[in-house]
Amino acid sequence: MRAYVFPGQGAQFAGMGKELYHNSDAAKEMFEKANEILGFAITEIMFGEDTEALKQTKVTQPAIFLHSVILAKVLGKSFQPKMVAGHSLGEFSALVAAGYLSFEDGLQLVAKRARAMQKACEKNPSTMAAVLGLENEIVEKICSEIKEIVVPANYNCPGQLVISGSNKGIDIACEKLTEAGARRALKLPVGGAFHSPLMEPARAELERAIDEAIFSEGICPIYQNVTATAVTNPNEIKENLKKQLTASVLWTQSMQ
Repeated sequence: MRAYVFPGQGAQFAGMGKELYHNSDAAKEMFEKANEILGFAITEIMFGEDTEALKQTKVTQPAIFLHSVILAKVLGKSFQPKMVAGHSLGEFSALVAAGYLSFEDGLQLVAKRARAMQKACEKNPSTMAAVLGLENEIVEKICSEIKEIVVPANYNCPGQLVISGSNKGIDIACEKLTEAGARRALKLPVGGAFHSPLMEPARAELERAIDEAIFSEGICPIYQNVTATAVTNPNEIKENLKKQLTASVLWTQSMQ
């Protein structure tokens, strides 16, 4: 059984997609269409060496989406997944690759998502931290006892859970988690508290865009972040996608 998984934010790299662009007419056409949809030449940033420009959320998310989706598309008939999944942003890539969303609608949603998240980050300064070497239940309990906003955000793998919240809340949590025996509780260089209640303004904005997008039947089930279960119903997929920005990414549970 063949499954395809699609990466989230952080998977970007200088020069991403350049080889695809120059070696595939289909890829070149999709990249050029993306430049038109986005209203700026994202290919110049993706193919260049300016890693700082590539780190901008409004660039990073569409760039990773494009690289993932175009890679899947150029595989042609050999891309025949029995299931797909995507980590956070990667869920949008998975939905397009599996036929639930068109390339155009998927890219527009990702671009709106990136802008909405950036605005939410500016409105509520916040951050995330990776916790290593503690059981999920201990991390969850400690987070729930802190009066600031701190929640489990990404269940990445056994023994690694990323938490998300206010700057003060994350500082308190890191101290308490270290005292509880965490091997590491490391703040991450991110712009905000993704997958937490602090993303509510972005969730509300993205919800309207998701409602306007056309979802179709896909070619295989998708394991969604908020449920960690296989879903095929377009309406159910749409509702789960609306919850994603403020809910935990159940990646470990999806992979098990």
